[in-house]
Amino acid sequence: MTDRYHDFRDLEVYVQCKQIRKNIWKMTNLFPKYETYRLTDQMIRSSRSATNCIAEGYGRYHYQENIQFCRQSRGSLFELIDHVIIACECDYIHESEQDEMIDAIKDAIKKLNGYIKYLNNQKYQ
Repeated sequence: MTDRYHDFRDLEVYVQCKQIRKNIWKMTNLFPKYETYRLTDQMIRSSRSATNCIAEGYGRYHYQENIQFCRQSRGSLFELIDHVIIACECDYIHESEQDEMIDAIKDAIKKLNGYIKYLNNQKYQ
């Protein structure tokens, strides 16, 4: 943690998910307009949900609740992987973009799993 803000914004996993959210927004900006309320909306929602759940869990001040929100965040990230695959299948993005985005999402999932493990350890101390 950088301790710049002294809240969830200092978490590495939040920072990484925030970057993914920005990249998804840029990516979906190039999708056809008829996808605005379909795939585009779903991708933006799941990327936002990933950071929203981290923030909400952090604010709960109870380890088990925080862990549950982190699990929801993880679910949103896995959902986002599926959306990225769909975007590639529809030829909205190249396979190399798909692979790069999925790698970034999987890395965020690993960081999130580490944070969940940390929270689990803290609740028993």
